[in-house]
Amino acid sequence: MSGFRGFCRLLGVAGGTSTVVLLAAQNSKDGQFLKSRFLLNAETDAKVRRSAKWDYNWDARNPATNPSMDPPSNARRNIILIRHGQYNLEGQEDKDRYLTELGLQQAKITGERLAEMALPYTSIAVSGMKRAIQTANIVHETLPNVPLLPQDTILNEGGPIDGEPNSRWYPDIIAHVDGSRIEAAFRKYFHRAESAQTEDSYEIVVCHANVIRYFLCRALQLPPEAWLRFSLRHASITWLVIRPDGEVNCRGIGESGHFPVDKLSVT
Repeated sequence: MSGFRGFCRLLGVAGGTSTVVLLAAQNSKDGQFLKSRFLLNAETDAKVRRSAKWDYNWDARNPATNPSMDPPSNARRNIILIRHGQYNLEGQEDKDRYLTELGLQQAKITGERLAEMALPYTSIAVSGMKRAIQTANIVHETLPNVPLLPQDTILNEGGPIDGEPNSRWYPDIIAHVDGSRIEAAFRKYFHRAESAQTEDSYEIVVCHANVIRYFLCRALQLPPEAWLRFSLRHASITWLVIRPDGEVNCRGIGESGHFPVDKLSVT
């Protein structure tokens, strides 16, 4: 056992780590039971790097920063982001990028899931692209009493910002043109409740994977260039909650557990 302890100590030194690993091993009388115990002690100067603190005025609606504003609402805004269903990738124009048979089924399954959740939904917003419009219409069929808002092209798909690590699959001009539009969409749809809002809202937004991933990073104050590090399945549900104090919580990212395995797809 002394040789084994020495080997473990040697690994700690050879690994160049700042952590001391101590192994205590004791055999029972019959030699059948081995008790191992690890103790990790970080050096006093070894600290996890912290990012910037939360910006409570991220939506320019923090009453502490803007005292002339109306009294804040105590309501929460629940933003439920739905990616469209699988669509025809062979289409060259938007009108030809319609939902596949699987995509139609996915939209219906997600609509049924939203209905089962039985939340007091406020509205359904949708981009101006065919695949999202089809998805929103199917979702609306399962939630007929929830207002379906006019199509909003600011939510259309695009390249929000160059990703990091860089795995660009579009020309520079795409992010240059689309980035400001998608950022404007974030500012339009993401903010704490207006003072007139008295009850929590549950707002469904049917749009696209790039847009949703960018919204997710911006809402959680993560580096926006990290959007490509997430993957979202078709017709999946991403749920963000904007609190009255300006903090944002995530209830789920790309949830697709309501699908049978044979109905799952990403591209």
